[in-house]
Amino acid sequence: MKISVVGSGYVGLVTGTCFADTGVNTTCVDIDEKKIENLKKGIIPIYEPGLDQMVLSNFEKERLHFSTSIKDSLDQTDAVFIAVGTPPGEDGSADLSHVLAVAREIGKHINHYTVIITKSTVPIGTAQKVKAAIQDEIEKRGLKIEFDVASNPEFLKEGSAIDDFLKPDRIVVGVESERAEKIMSRLYKPFVLNGHPILFMDIPSAEMTKYTANAMLATKISFMNDIANLCEIVGADVNSVRKGIGSDSRIGQKFLYSGCGYGGSCFPKDVKAIIKTAQQNNYHLKILEAVEEVNNTQKTILNKKIIEHFHDLRDKTFAVWGLSFKPHTDDMREAPSLSIINKLLDMGAKVKAYDPVAMKEAQKHLGNKIEYGKDQYDVLIDADALILVTEWPEFRLPNLKVIEKLLTNKVIFDGRNIYDQDELKESGFTYYSIGKHVVKPE
Repeated sequence: MKISVVGSGYVGLVTGTCFADTGVNTTCVDIDEKKIENLKKGIIPIYEPGLDQMVLSNFEKERLHFSTSIKDSLDQTDAVFIAVGTPPGEDGSADLSHVLAVAREIGKHINHYTVIITKSTVPIGTAQKVKAAIQDEIEKRGLKIEFDVASNPEFLKEGSAIDDFLKPDRIVVGVESERAEKIMSRLYKPFVLNGHPILFMDIPSAEMTKYTANAMLATKISFMNDIANLCEIVGADVNSVRKGIGSDSRIGQKFLYSGCGYGGSCFPKDVKAIIKTAQQNNYHLKILEAVEEVNNTQKTILNKKIIEHFHDLRDKTFAVWGLSFKPHTDDMREAPSLSIINKLLDMGAKVKAYDPVAMKEAQKHLGNKIEYGKDQYDVLIDADALILVTEWPEFRLPNLKVIEKLLTNKVIFDGRNIYDQDELKESGFTYYSIGKHVVKPE
């Protein structure tokens, strides 16, 4: 089979590379000429464990190609995936301008039956807009060319995207014809040989499934953060509560960890988009509106604890461990660290930060407003407190004696509840976490 993937960002590059790895002749297309030239040299624009080696291997074996031309990529292609960005507009709705621009370009050059698949996360009804845009361009050419549209939402987790694609929990595909279903079945055959289900459904249901999945996960996070805040007030330990409810098979253990809010490219954007879709249809998703409100508040929770402890932050210096919105990625979109750091700066504090992979990306957002350390202990020197924001593995078992020696005050603010409060208490630290009472040395 031969496919094209338009958009070589996170979703597009992972999708194209993983299909190529199963033997599909794949072309990744992007209008960014520098990005395409870099990809041909093995330079990857994103951080995703294992992706660079997979790209290089499939490029060298000539199963994976890179191009800036949609027209050239359509030749003898069975399917085209649209995987360009859908950033949120000012009103929270998804911006479909890039998706529809690709659709129009396909309509200008398509010359045989092809399945066009929306892989980007798009609002319900987008596939029909894509279909109309393609059909309009074909009619302008005075031609009659058959094609189908389909919806195939991605369910990739940054940091484990390759495994998620190669070993999916399920594959969701929305189609309108048996012909399109047959092509999609053939394309995904290598991924269902081990029993992973492929779920065919109508297109609106497939589009809705993606938003509903992310909205449900965001809901679990905000729910536990809300419970964590109540735990602090009544004297309960949210970690114990999490274990108590997570052992219930009806609830499960995943996405029950309290912290300083969710971020990233999916949850914030998708929650906003589905709320907007409901409003456009004269309906209010009250639970999700509350989910968003709780998350926005949760991003301020560490700042409140810091102010409670220090009162006046002027001339104070804080060491921040972790900048990306989650471990194993350099993604800074909607990262809680940005909210936390900007608030500290607004109150006159200085910030020194370290992240294993995201500091270059962080500089695009924070510039030279903060200091960037060479390692996790470098930023502790003469800092008044440590703030843990992203739970990278290398932060999980720090040397407490080194921290004590470098910090001006033995104070830790743990935004992800990864440290042992009893150990910190014995070592003489004041320890703030989420959903538990503050621990102070006796």
